[in-house]
Amino acid sequence: MTKTPVFGITGWKNSGKTQLVTSLVGEFTARGFKVSTVKHAHHNFDIDRPGADSYRHREAGASEVALVSGRRWALMHELRGEEEPPLDEILSRLAPCDLILIEGYKRENHAKIEARRTETRDRGRLAPADPNILAVAADHAQPDETLPVFDLNDVSSMADFIESHSGLKRPAT
Repeated sequence: MTKTPVFGITGWKNSGKTQLVTSLVGEFTARGFKVSTVKHAHHNFDIDRPGADSYRHREAGASEVALVSGRRWALMHELRGEEEPPLDEILSRLAPCDLILIEGYKRENHAKIEARRTETRDRGRLAPADPNILAVAADHAQPDETLPVFDLNDVSSMADFIESHSGLKRPAT
């Protein structure tokens, strides 16, 4: 596993995970941290579009295609029947940073905050079955919760919690 602190946001579909991760990235970068993210998708996805040169490279059978410009680069890896790589393998491919935020990966063993929204209330709580869930972020009352509970919009307090738990030291300004 990487030596970089890893902290996850987990929850059911439509629980607010993506909004929370993007808000936390903004908060941590405003604090001077370099942040990377990993998002787990349970469905087929494509970051390329049909007809593009890189798409044509993949369709022709390339295992990996690097797309590079003066502003960004991306590496696409086609599994071509291979198993989905474990999270540790993905983390090992990331460039050095101060913090890695993970969206999804419910069953992995990294520290997490569970996102809960009213719309997903009847799907059940994940925390009771996962000792890696250290807190809850919700948009509704959590009267029976024993873990720390944050308002889903209180990004600053959640960032403080993650910063403290992860042992992050704010960069000198």
